[in-house]
Amino acid sequence: MDNFQQITGFIWSVADDVLRDDFKRSKYPDVILPFTVLRRIDFVLAPTREGVLKKYDELRDEIENLDLILRRESGYSFYNTSKYDFRRLLDDPANIQKNLIDYINGFSENMRDIL
Repeated sequence: MDNFQQITGFIWSVADDVLRDDFKRSKYPDVILPFTVLRRIDFVLAPTREGVLKKYDELRDEIENLDLILRRESGYSFYNTSKYDFRRLLDDPANIQKNLIDYINGFSENMRDIL
């Protein structure tokens, strides 16, 4: 439990430093929770990411519904076909909003319903 409290404290301290001028403190959870979930999903999909993208590029013009194939390739009931991940989003800060939207739209439909 102590480790959880340390992590929580760390997240809030980062939020105070990063979000202070852009968001009211009461809105921090509206920003932190979704990005924490997105980052976790990004981390989970990382090992199969290249395989999913390769399969998607290989078959997208041949097969209309790739959902089952890409789920199988990812090893989960969801996947992402965007060329972006969290690390790549940071490579282009001038277009981060547009690229983040592309990243979110790259998730499988079942995951977009949740996000």
